[in-house]
Amino acid sequence: MNLALDLISDALLVIGALFTLVGGIGLLRLPDVFTRLHGAGITDTLGAGAILLGLALAAGWSLLLGKLLLLLAILALLNPSASHALARAARHGIRRPWLDDPKI
Repeated sequence: MNLALDLISDALLVIGALFTLVGGIGLLRLPDVFTRLHGAGITDTLGAGAILLGLALAAGWSLLLGKLLLLLAILALLNPSASHALARAARHGIRRPWLDDPKI
């Protein structure tokens, strides 16, 4: 049973690292603030969430497990809301979404 939890924990840590890498590349490569917010949302929510869940499985039954799950719940609630608020603030300001065709 312990080996199965270790494998699941390792898989979640690798998945979280991949999401974080993809989100970081997205922050560098995407053209405007709205598409960059998508990359940042992936990095914050999925990448850090998978890493925290993998660490929670590795922690076992302890106070650390409760702290990691509380941090995961806060992360899952606040990060999508913060990304949405930033996108609305950018849209309300002078920023416009990037378009492929400038005639549109």
